[in-house]
Amino acid sequence: MSQYFEVHPQNPQPRLLKQTAQILHEGGIAAIPTDSSYALVCRLDDKPAAEALRRVRQVDDKHHLTLICRDLSELARFAIVDNRQFRLLKLGTPGPYTFILEATKEVPRRLSHPSRRTIGLRVPDHRVTQELLSLFGEPLLATTLIPPGETEPLNDADEIRARFQKLIQAVVDAGACPMAPTTVVDLSGDEPVLLRQGRGELARLGL
Repeated sequence: MSQYFEVHPQNPQPRLLKQTAQILHEGGIAAIPTDSSYALVCRLDDKPAAEALRRVRQVDDKHHLTLICRDLSELARFAIVDNRQFRLLKLGTPGPYTFILEATKEVPRRLSHPSRRTIGLRVPDHRVTQELLSLFGEPLLATTLIPPGETEPLNDADEIRARFQKLIQAVVDAGACPMAPTTVVDLSGDEPVLLRQGRGELARLGL
């Protein structure tokens, strides 16, 4: 049975976020709000939790999971970034963008793309997510909370709890999210490639 934490979207209660962080440190999965939609998150280096995350979403190891980071300094630990890529990252963070980058050795091989050794990274612009990341002390492994067999993410925390309370350990309710996916840009090649147009405008990146 998942625990339910109702937090203020602009001034989240540290006590509740600390409880969420503890659940994640202990191997749990949480549903949290972001600047694009609700997401399922777990510890990066917890293999059983990552496998459970994929089971909840019913996706295989070819499905790109994303690292949610607090800022660009954290992101640089997990991706190989040149000056051109860094300029684009700076323009799009924090914000509703996911960037596909070449993974460093800090990223467990089982979490990167099975054939390309790339990883998706993002820095969300959401107060609750940022506060949770700060308390947690490291990036979180994430996937958009889209129920199996559906195409749209869930946006209502009560519905998330009702449908997933036996599968995840925590739900953080900060009200409705924009309910639009991130814009995904592949920066792992010679030129940026748009993989998915979402909430983030390409003009902001100068593309």
